[in-house]
Order: sequence, then C-alpha cells, then structure tokens
Amino acid sequence: MEIYQENGCLYQLNNGEKIEVRPWGDNSFRVRSTKFDNFTGHKNALTMPIKETQPAKITLGANGHAGAITNGKITAKFDVYGNIAFFNQDNKLLLQGWQRTRITAMDPGTDDYKMNHFNSALDLDWHEFKGIAGGDFKLHVRFEADPDERIYGMGQYQQNFLNLKNAKLELALRNSQASVPFYLSSKGYGFLWNNPGVGEVSFAKNLTDWKARATKEMDFWITAGDTPHQIEEQYAAVAGTVPMMPDYAMGYWQCKLRYQTQDELLSAAREFKKRNLPISVIVIDFFHWPKSGEWCFDKEYWPDPKAMIKELHEMGIKLMVSVWPTVDKTSSHYQEMRDKGYLAQVERGVPITMDFLGNNGFADFTNPKTQQYVWNLLKKNYYDQGVDLFWLDEAEPEYSIYDYDNYRYHDGSVLEVGNRFPVGYSKMVFDGMKKEDPKHQVINLVRSAWAGSQRYGALVWSGDIDSSFRALRNQLCIGLNMGIAGIPWWTTDIGGFLGGKTTDPKFHELVTRWFEFATFCPVMRMHGDREPHAKPLGTTGGGKMPSGAPTEPWAYGDEVYEIMKKYMVLRYQMHDYIKQLMQDAHEKGTPVISPLFYHYDQDKEAWQIEDEFMFGPQVLVAPVLHEKESERSVYLPAGYQWTDIYTGKSYNGGQRLTVKTPLNQIPVFTRTDKPVKELLEFGKEM
Repeated sequence: MEIYQENGCLYQLNNGEKIEVRPWGDNSFRVRSTKFDNFTGHKNALTMPIKETQPAKITLGANGHAGAITNGKITAKFDVYGNIAFFNQDNKLLLQGWQRTRITAMDPGTDDYKMNHFNSALDLDWHEFKGIAGGDFKLHVRFEADPDERIYGMGQYQQNFLNLKNAKLELALRNSQASVPFYLSSKGYGFLWNNPGVGEVSFAKNLTDWKARATKEMDFWITAGDTPHQIEEQYAAVAGTVPMMPDYAMGYWQCKLRYQTQDELLSAAREFKKRNLPISVIVIDFFHWPKSGEWCFDKEYWPDPKAMIKELHEMGIKLMVSVWPTVDKTSSHYQEMRDKGYLAQVERGVPITMDFLGNNGFADFTNPKTQQYVWNLLKKNYYDQGVDLFWLDEAEPEYSIYDYDNYRYHDGSVLEVGNRFPVGYSKMVFDGMKKEDPKHQVINLVRSAWAGSQRYGALVWSGDIDSSFRALRNQLCIGLNMGIAGIPWWTTDIGGFLGGKTTDPKFHELVTRWFEFATFCPVMRMHGDREPHAKPLGTTGGGKMPSGAPTEPWAYGDEVYEIMKKYMVLRYQMHDYIKQLMQDAHEKGTPVISPLFYHYDQDKEAWQIEDEFMFGPQVLVAPVLHEKESERSVYLPAGYQWTDIYTGKSYNGGQRLTVKTPLNQIPVFTRTDKPVKELLEFGKEM
C-alpha cells in the first residue's frame, strides 16, 4: 500500500486500486476509487463550478503508509491498514470506514493517523469491488454506525418516519419513490452517494452499508458544518439550486384526473372566476393526445388550443400540460426513434417497456439527441401554442416490470446509470425553454428526481398515493426529507390520488385537512382520481380514457368549500413571505419546508419532532394527521416566543401545548418577535 499527494489531492494505491480524496467545495471532499487506469470523468450530481479555496493541508506518515488532508473544517485520514475516517475542525470523528481485518503490525503509526481498528478474522475491508460480467463491478461501501446518530434526507420514500436511522432504502426509482441520495447527519456532516446506479443503503445499528449493483467506480462526497444551514448550503453550492420560482407558481394549482375536453376545462376555469376564487394554474392531464408518442393535442377533444389558452391567459391563469415519455409502437415517431437509438433498450425479450393502452417504449432522456428530438415536438405542438409549463409524468420511468437489469440507456445499463433518467427529462424542457427565452423562470412538475434535478426547475410531486390519513402522514415526512435532500420544490396531490369519493363525509374531512397542510407546502396543488368515474367519451385517441369525479373546491359541499376558500385566499396573502422563502431556496438551497431542527438546531428536542414543520424560520405548522382529531400536542422550539395565530396568545418556546383542532383550523404559530402579520389577521377571522 502507498499513500501519496499530487496536485492538492491525497491518494492511496492498494492492490491495483486507486483512491482519490479531492477537495470539492468549502469544507468538503469528493472521494473516488477505481480499478481502471483512469476515473470515468462523470460529475453525476456534482455539476457546479467549484470556487477557488485555500490549498488543502496534506501530511504523510512514515514510509508513505498513512496520510491526512484538511480542507477547511474537514479532515480525511488514511491509516496504515487502509481504512478511511473523517473529522471536523475539533477533531471530532464524523464518519469512519467499517473495516474488520487482521492486524499484522500492532503499531498503527503516530497519533496523527490513529483510528479505532478491530483486529478481526472476518477479512472485510471498508469497501470492496466484486467483478461482474462485462467489466463492471458490484460495490459495497461500509461505515461504522453510531446508534445515537439521526439521519435526514435521501429523497422520497412512502413511510411515516423522518429519522432514517435503522432504515433500509432501495436506491432506485418507482412510482411514488424518488431516490435522492444526500443526507444530513445530526453529527455535523452531509453525505452524497454520487452514484446514479441502482442499489440500496442500510443505516443499520451495526453498520451503514451502501451497495451498487453495477458501477465502474466508487464516488461519494462529504461535507462538514457547524449547523444544518451550513451543511445544506455547502451541498447546494456543488450540486446546484432551484431557479427563482415565478410569482404565479406560489398560488393555487387546479388539477384532476382528467379534464376530458377543452370545453370542460374552460368551464372549470370560468367557474373559479365567477366565484372570485384565486387560481394561478390549471392542468390538462394525460391522454389528451391521440396516441402516446405523438406529443400533441387530440383535435377531436381539444380543437383550438390557441383560443383556449388565450382565454385562460385573459383570466390570469397559466396552463400546464401533461406529457409522458411513452412512445406507442404504432405512433408516427416510433420507428424513427427506434432506428436512431432514441428509445430505452431491452437486453432480452421484445422491446416493449410499458403496456398501457398499447405497447410502448420509453424515450431515452439520458441521450441529448433524444432530448432535442422530443423538445422540438413539445415546442411545436404545445409551447408555440401558448402552453406555459409542463407536467413531466412517468419520470422514473414506470416500467410495467421493474426488472432493472433488463434495460439499457444511451449512458449505460439501467443498473449503472438508471437514476439519471428524470434529471435528463427535466433538463430537456429546461434547456428548451431557456433557449426560447433566457429570462424565463422555468418550473415543471415532475414525478421523480435524482440529485441535481433541482437545477432544471423540477417541482417534484409524490406520485400516485392513497387517499387516506396514513398517506397524509407519509407526505409530511416525505416533503421534509426531500427538502433536506436538496429538492426544495415539492408538492403532493391534495386529498391523495387513488380513491376518495366526493360525497363521502370521511373523505371531506381528509381532503380538508390535506388542503390546510398544502397551504403551507412549497406548492399548493389539487389533484386526484376521484369517485365516481365519468365514462370515456369515445373509443379512439384521447376519448378512450375515463375521467375521475370533480376535484374543484366546490365539489365537497358547502362547509368544506368555505374552509378551502379561506385557505386559498390566505395563500395569496402570504405571497411576500413565500417569495422570500423561494429566494432563499434559489440563492442558498434552503428547504422551503423543513424539520424544526433546521432553523433551531441548538434545541435538542427539536431534533426529535417528526409531526410538525417549519414553513420558513417564522412559521411553525402542526398539521392534523389523524381522523377525528379534535386536539393535538404541539412543541414550540426553545429560545423564542411563539404566537398562536387563532388566539393571539404568546408562549415561551421549549414547551408543549395542547391545541384545539376544529375542522377549519390547522395549528399554526408565528415567531412573536418576527410575526407574519397576514397569519395573525387570518387567525382572527377563523
């Protein structure tokens, strides 16, 4: 084994493998390892230019068998046994490789490079490559576990807990699951698994274990910081931030499965205006097209898109249109796209990747030529007609059979690069819109993401979820962990997607509580596949699909309507405050919604709270997450006074209160020293 320095980096050579520890941003390192002659050169999520910093301090042990490198507040060390560890500026251990090998030399060297090392017959290194057919490797990377550590981030998983310690997560994309593998640790560091391949991670009690099913190299990034803010901002500096959200997007979005015709959509929009209800965006859902892969309106049901959009714009409403990556085998573009290599490939069997209203392939958005080809169609058939933004559905993509080993993209096998797919999907539309108008503030709804998606205006939603209080509890944890993972634009289907009967009093309660929660989410968006369904209008094209029942606020009875109307108005009254939150997300990567500890990390109890959240630093929200819940406990972060917006009473932080929760009230507190006045006015009226 040899440890050496070169060009400001620390290297370890061992048994034909080279490990590089390279300074990469403030207080951060990128760590790569390969058994090939050279690294691949892929940046993956680390796409932002790195600003110049002070040169790293590097020291080497005797005989070149150990070494250390310091970049600001973080130090990485190799010991004489080949293990790696990371320390902060106070020499506090942040993370160390889990290594169980025999100690052949009992002296580990000088104190500068000592680590806790287990003399073990297990013969397991902290990382290992296992060769597979074709030249790639299976990869295991193991770190020591701290049972008291708390872990947040990692993207979108349908579960109702926030702290991911002791969780096992699949590093793969599915409908309602988005792997965004950055986490923030309560120990004062952030970690990015900078590998877009399919795998898994276990944050177990005995070790943390990362696995990639097929890869050419190990690649991760680690940063140290004194606060969650600093860690998150250092990650945003290397992986990118969202654009500045346009003003209209901070309002109310109306959607359903599915407006079947131009007349139906315009009737709904006119009714919003007739009732003087605020609305910013209305949405045309899937199968408004004649066939998948045509990427255009079905003229039978949408005869004059330009006139429709002109009327919407005159009403002050933007139009979002759903597009899918599916290409029907009988569509006019299928053969050309297949011949040119613009479709995802299969390793075995017939080249059909999704069976839904026809045999379909998927456009391969890891291929820049595919991106340009499809954007040209979107531009001609939608953007040039006046469509304002896109809904990039099926962004995982949603294979009919999730046999990841059977699919291949332009960039490589799905096992090796599959999680890049939604990044390329969002990038396609972002680049296209920016080319048409460099000043355009791009935002597009997308059903999946990976690290870096935020750069391309990705507003991620949580997929086809159940209409239940259990699902609502999941969404709170999902939204908070997505923000920590670097995806601050997030939304959910108000009321859930699957199920929900518009005449059912139980659903009325659920959709009302969800609506109240969504008022304080990054984007407030109604959607769902409601019962009872309307019948299809025809047997061809866009007429083949049925429609769900209405989702508009007046669809659930007078009591619910009056409550929803007040929260819609409140959303617009909070515009200036929301705009500042969006500015922080754009400039620094700050989550729009966050766990309490993000803004109040000195309060130990704040790290334990999983059923409340901060809507920026000045607003605490405690959503009602259970059926028929007439009161709930609320914890107020220590160090500040908090004002109940409904009673006007102020309370010292660091205590729990029991708060009444009538159907028209979601518990909300604002900082007494920096109140959001619009909330106090709203509370008086409720």
